[in-house]
Amino acid sequence: MESVTRLSAAPADVRGAERRSTFLVSLTVLLLHAVGWGTLLLFVVPADLRLGIQSDGSAAVFGTTLGVTAFFLGVRHAFDADHIAAIDNTTRRLLIEGRPAATVGFWFSMGHSSVVVGLCLLLAFGLSAVMGPVADQDSPWHHFTGVWGPLIAGLFLLVIAALNVLTLRRSLAERGRAGQTGTYSPAPVGDLAGGPITKVINGVGARIRTPRQMYLVGLLFGLGFDTATEIGLLLLAGTAGMAAVPWWAVLTLPLLFTAGMSTFDLAQGWVARRAYGWAETHPKRLLTYNVAITSVSVVVALVVGSASLSGALSEWLGIPDLFAWTRLIGVDAWGFALAGLLLVAWIAVGGAMGLSRAPAPPPDPADR
Repeated sequence: MESVTRLSAAPADVRGAERRSTFLVSLTVLLLHAVGWGTLLLFVVPADLRLGIQSDGSAAVFGTTLGVTAFFLGVRHAFDADHIAAIDNTTRRLLIEGRPAATVGFWFSMGHSSVVVGLCLLLAFGLSAVMGPVADQDSPWHHFTGVWGPLIAGLFLLVIAALNVLTLRRSLAERGRAGQTGTYSPAPVGDLAGGPITKVINGVGARIRTPRQMYLVGLLFGLGFDTATEIGLLLLAGTAGMAAVPWWAVLTLPLLFTAGMSTFDLAQGWVARRAYGWAETHPKRLLTYNVAITSVSVVVALVVGSASLSGALSEWLGIPDLFAWTRLIGVDAWGFALAGLLLVAWIAVGGAMGLSRAPAPPPDPADR
């Protein structure tokens, strides 16, 4: 495994690369907003495009409401539990290896959104072979993708959780040394060497060395077609008159969906990078926090990954779903709960850093 001290060895290089990449991807997200909202408001809405007749006899218009709905579908999906766990744990892993990690969320959302854009392109050009399976929740396509997406998500999250268990071992070793000696000393990398299973896990983790490689992970997550189906059903909500809508107008929907999701995925990754960076830069001051936040990340990834994998295997093999109880709460509730938990932890470390930077009070003259 790469040296865990690389971050402190070359902080200027890492920070410089992160600043450049964060600036570029932020411009990309702003461009998505500009193109999506600009096309919708300046070209689509004035064109008064009709989708057909609604059940109450009124005309269905392709307008602002559809665009706002697509945007907030993207925002909502950014708070899905698998997004949060994947972004948080991968950010943690890259940071501990001293690699730029601030744009993990952006690249993950780009991969995920590629599936949405691709499917919507097919729908925009009226490919009837796609419309049928997308509209039918009981189609073989839905059954296959309903297994594939959770299977990939579950396996990835369990692997990244195992990698962060190694980080947790290092933090616990450092904390134990600090408790015994009263001084802080980083745990040697050799302490994490472990046995053959550890080496296999490290080998898998080494495949993701830059945030850009999270594009493929997001793409594989997105092949579950859950989010693409939401957009597809949104398009299919109109009548056969939908075929008369220009393709460029239809594509404003996946663009706005992508803008919403990438905005919040990028924000999640950036905030996680800042919080974990504080803990790594001041390990002696934040040793207990480092152990706590890493433990939270590991538990989140283990629970979400196990639930995804259990659901996929239950659908595929017909075996009991041991994590069915997690679905009783609802995906949205889990996602927002995890986001809230991590936000509280990030605020806590920010407060700790603020207190540590506060100037010491001047000595009392009476004590002289």
